[in-house]
Amino acid sequence: MGILFDDAVIITQSEKEGEPSVITVNCPDKTGLGCDLCRIILLFGLTVVRTDLSTDGKWCYGVFWVAGKPNTRWDLLKKRLMEACPCCSLASEILYYADESQTPKPSNVFLLKFCCDDRRGLLHDVTEVLCELELTIKRVKVSTTPDGKVMDLFYITDTRELLHTENRREDTCNRLRAVLGDSLISCNLELVGPEITACSHRPSFLSDTITEDMFNIETLDEFKDDRVAFECPAITMDNLMSPSHTLVQIVCRHHKGLLYDVMRTLKDYNIQISYGRYTTKGKRECEMDLFIMQVDGKKIVDPSKQKALCSRLQMELSRPLRVASINRGPDTELIVANPVELSGKGRPLVFYDITLALKMLNRPIFLAEIGRYMIGDREWEVYRVLLDEGDGSSISKKTIEETVWKMLMSWG
Repeated sequence: MGILFDDAVIITQSEKEGEPSVITVNCPDKTGLGCDLCRIILLFGLTVVRTDLSTDGKWCYGVFWVAGKPNTRWDLLKKRLMEACPCCSLASEILYYADESQTPKPSNVFLLKFCCDDRRGLLHDVTEVLCELELTIKRVKVSTTPDGKVMDLFYITDTRELLHTENRREDTCNRLRAVLGDSLISCNLELVGPEITACSHRPSFLSDTITEDMFNIETLDEFKDDRVAFECPAITMDNLMSPSHTLVQIVCRHHKGLLYDVMRTLKDYNIQISYGRYTTKGKRECEMDLFIMQVDGKKIVDPSKQKALCSRLQMELSRPLRVASINRGPDTELIVANPVELSGKGRPLVFYDITLALKMLNRPIFLAEIGRYMIGDREWEVYRVLLDEGDGSSISKKTIEETVWKMLMSWG
């Protein structure tokens, strides 16, 4: 078994307010490593403002300059980044890699079921507690009864893999009690089968019109929508700058998780990055240079492959998530969807941002659900939130969509 060196991940926290902290990763390489690292950084609520990545195909060296919250749990972040690094040993100058072909054992799925009195912002406060406890929400069903009670069903997995223990379950319920106070009526955690969160291959619940509008857009030229603002990124590909690599240059507006969106797209295309540099200019614009190759070690010279990759990057960077609202009788239903990586991982903190935006708008939630569906040729994580219109709120659907979109993209 390989041994992971303690200095595989080094974090240097900023000493001055406003300056970024620096995360250095030095470990064996694997296809998709950059995506995995960026996803963890995004999960901890950090924004990457600059990056330098390099690899010789066997060893990776990366530096991430990140900005984030003052209460970031740096020790825990380091632990999670270390876990993402392939294991290695330098004994006798030989590298031993963990067997990447082995399918990881799926995490146990638990059902968190609790009942309490309803109040505005409740769902976001619960979601925040679960995120702090490193509990990943796989599915959720929230419903409100006529007498003002809510029954919440959260299907969750535990990053720490300790939810089977009594202490971990008690700690989770106690943290919820601390937030919900006397309004909490009951709280229960139990193990359920993994099939609960399996992707649904049945037809989606969305109408054909919504499905076509949200999911079947292949190029930005086909997309015309005045509900949310987006900007088309400038992407160029060049095979003359390097004898062995294709250079991809990206200039676009910065958004939360931008580097993750690039890395997950390249990972799904099985593209390897030999060198990459990412910088931000002010709060809006960023530039990225990536020297890439196919898994066979060759450049991307086929024009059709170049066009396909360029089009997908443009779409993923301009619309990394899909946001829409529709009328459900007298009520409004908000729908947010994000593509799932081929590895089965979804974008982190989406539900957190949705509920935070609605809390800021002071919009009560009547029903909420999360599910995974095959729509077209891709798997999507779809969030449905039915808003309670009983208070006579006059906030327009466009305002709701824009507020949620800006929260997801971290646009003030």
